[in-house]
Amino acid sequence: MEPKEPASAFSAAPLFVRYPGNPILSRQDWPYPINSVFNPAAVLLADGDTLLLSRVEDRTGLSHLCAARSANGIDGWKIDAQPTLVANPHEYPEEIWGIEDPRITYVPELEQYAIAYTSFARGGPGVSLALTRDFRAFERLGVIMPPEDKDAALLPRRINGYWAMIHRPVTPTGAHMWVSYSPDLRHWGGHMVMLAARRGGWWDANKIGLCSPPIETPKGWLTIYHGVRQTAAGSIYRLGLALFALEKPEVCLQRGDSWMFGPEAPYERTGDVKDVVFPCGQTIAADGDTIHLYYGAADSCVAMATGSIRELLAWLDEHSSVREELEM
Repeated sequence: MEPKEPASAFSAAPLFVRYPGNPILSRQDWPYPINSVFNPAAVLLADGDTLLLSRVEDRTGLSHLCAARSANGIDGWKIDAQPTLVANPHEYPEEIWGIEDPRITYVPELEQYAIAYTSFARGGPGVSLALTRDFRAFERLGVIMPPEDKDAALLPRRINGYWAMIHRPVTPTGAHMWVSYSPDLRHWGGHMVMLAARRGGWWDANKIGLCSPPIETPKGWLTIYHGVRQTAAGSIYRLGLALFALEKPEVCLQRGDSWMFGPEAPYERTGDVKDVVFPCGQTIAADGDTIHLYYGAADSCVAMATGSIRELLAWLDEHSSVREELEM
């Protein structure tokens, strides 16, 4: 048999197609004065509405979270008249400089939504967790991963009897993706690197992190992550794909060699932080395949793109390898 020709990263059709009416939310839509809105978590509610819990930066420079609801997940957004979840530094001093970048996971066992978010204080960014049933009342669990740590999401079910949390601590060896385990959502251990930032000239060298919560598929946890390329003009945030074992999320089965979505549109290239696409959430349509990916663009507005789970998995089959000697 002839050896298989390597798939070209440059010939593939786009895996995510931008909504032509982007951005779907911006500061002009907000019912109170803000600087910017970006990096939304996303979930489909029981009534079929899409809820986005966005990071909102106010005019002090600090961030809070605010919910917007839409019947079709595209337009007609109904935005909470006041911030939905705000920092509470008196009871949670780790939130003194605001709360940022949420990820939402619905947990059937708890019949609640788990919101992992970044709490920001003098010690740096840490991972905090809150639970809610209705996005009106919240039970804060406080900091579960101390600084410097962020980009976290809870998996929706226990793994071998333990809850699993993906997060991104910064260590002397770099900024890599880790998974940790807990019996009660409060005490965490079993910390393991699940995906390491590559080195050298790779698009995801030196700094990576989880984007939206992983999607459970028969093949494994399909995961969108971001990589940060440092250039002479600044950083570029792009998106890649990886697949992890269902019962051992610390085991990477496939990792895309190239990035598959990056800043191209004007609203992604220009803003408070240029050249950034940063999704914190997605919803899956009734067909079980269509992904509506919601992302922050240039740290200034919210945009949406549509993709397919089947196509993402097929792309990984053609464009992936697990080459630890290159990644570490």
